[in-house]
Amino acid sequence: MEPSEQPQSFWQLKPWWCQPWSIALTGLAVPTVSWVWLHRWWITTPAAFVILVWWYLFLYLVPKTYETTESDL
Repeated sequence: MEPSEQPQSFWQLKPWWCQPWSIALTGLAVPTVSWVWLHRWWITTPAAFVILVWWYLFLYLVPKTYETTESDL
């Protein structure tokens, strides 16, 4: 692959359903729907915590690692 053909960012490699906006919207929707339907904090709180971990991994760590790896090449 020529340098001009290489993606400029990590997100250019991902499909539409794995973009930051879709990850954020899904992460907001899950605890919201959980609370609206169930009104159970003991279900909504762990779900929100798991989503925060998911956001940290996939919106921060993975792209940062990709940029670091790409700059090392």
